[in-house]
Amino acid sequence: MIAMVAMSLYNFIDTFWLARLSSHALAALTICFPIQMIFAAIGIGTGVGAGSFSARMFGAGNLFRAKQAAGHIFTLSLFFGLVMIMVILIFHDYILRFFGASAEIMPLCRDYLIIVAFSSPFLFFSMMSNNLLRAEGRPLLSMWVVLISSIISAILDPLLIFGIGPFPAMGIKGAALASVIAQFVASIFSVYFMLLKTSIYDLKWQYLIPNINIIKSIYSTGFPSIVINMIVSLVLVIYNHTLSQFGSLAIASLGICFRVNGLVTMILFGIGFGLMPIVGYSEGARLYGRLKESVVVALKLAIAIAVVSSVILEIYAESIVGIFSNDPALTAIATTALRLYVSVLIFMAPTLIFINMFMGLGKGNLAMVLLFFRDVLLLIPLLIVFSSRFGLFGAWLALPLANIIAFFAILYWAKKELRRFDTYS
Repeated sequence: MIAMVAMSLYNFIDTFWLARLSSHALAALTICFPIQMIFAAIGIGTGVGAGSFSARMFGAGNLFRAKQAAGHIFTLSLFFGLVMIMVILIFHDYILRFFGASAEIMPLCRDYLIIVAFSSPFLFFSMMSNNLLRAEGRPLLSMWVVLISSIISAILDPLLIFGIGPFPAMGIKGAALASVIAQFVASIFSVYFMLLKTSIYDLKWQYLIPNINIIKSIYSTGFPSIVINMIVSLVLVIYNHTLSQFGSLAIASLGICFRVNGLVTMILFGIGFGLMPIVGYSEGARLYGRLKESVVVALKLAIAIAVVSSVILEIYAESIVGIFSNDPALTAIATTALRLYVSVLIFMAPTLIFINMFMGLGKGNLAMVLLFFRDVLLLIPLLIVFSSRFGLFGAWLALPLANIIAFFAILYWAKKELRRFDTYS
């Protein structure tokens, strides 16, 4: 939870400084965000697959297979990182136009994306190793990796954006460079923690050699997680294109809402990520009572946090948006959007817990189908129809409505999955 909050706070701070630079810079960051979500999709998905597989192997007492999975993240992060850098360097303008960049903000988008692409190998490795550290019961080390990255980024951001002290004023390029440096340092610490003598993984060079069976095992759970996060990126692309008809202030408002709402959802993700290896280990060790009790505890905690957070954000929405900008037009648009977004946190909290439960059980395909239903079959049509019928307000309304409807479908499947363990009790 601390790690996720730190990551969200960094995104919050990043948005704050770029909003101070200009609304166009904030809009450019919002356009690039779904591209960074693709980075995150690969890193998180591979990490979830490796972590879930390792947790099940630990539970079953098969340490050798868990060690093999850990070694593969070195190879996979390097491979995907180099591919991502090459694709962005060659096709950056085509990619940015697809993701909704207009001619007005294209130069800023290009400046940011080309530099931040070089963080991808380090970002991939940090995200993958975080899941493995949690899987072997060392979440504090995982937390420190994210904290280090977030702190470095938060410190470097204003220095490199505005040119404070001996640093050059680089504008949006400075924000991108800060991210690259932070992810590089984080990856160094990740490697160090993975190589500690206290680590169960006991990494050796032979574990880095690609093994098709291990890769299949990783992506049997990890691929659905990649698709799930890719879907989030797709939704943001549709959102950016939809909001572009209402101007750059609408796009900037979306960026503010995602950062503020992310402060809460990242805490919920932290609870879910903590639950995932417990579920995986408990199933592998046939501790079904412990598995169900863990899910109930996670649900109670997540719902309590969601209720308190939604009340605070609803009351102080305008003041919170005002932190980012003193533009009355931007504040008015973003305040309305934020209040609608946080109104459904009570439904999002159990949704995130159940999705992580499915992942921990190795039911990545089920999680993928349920989130595909929410984001593609519900949200995108609602977004298109509501924005055409009700304007900008309709665009904001689509997301909370899709979350409410999807919650009941996810709840049905979660209950069905948990009832399966009653037969073993």
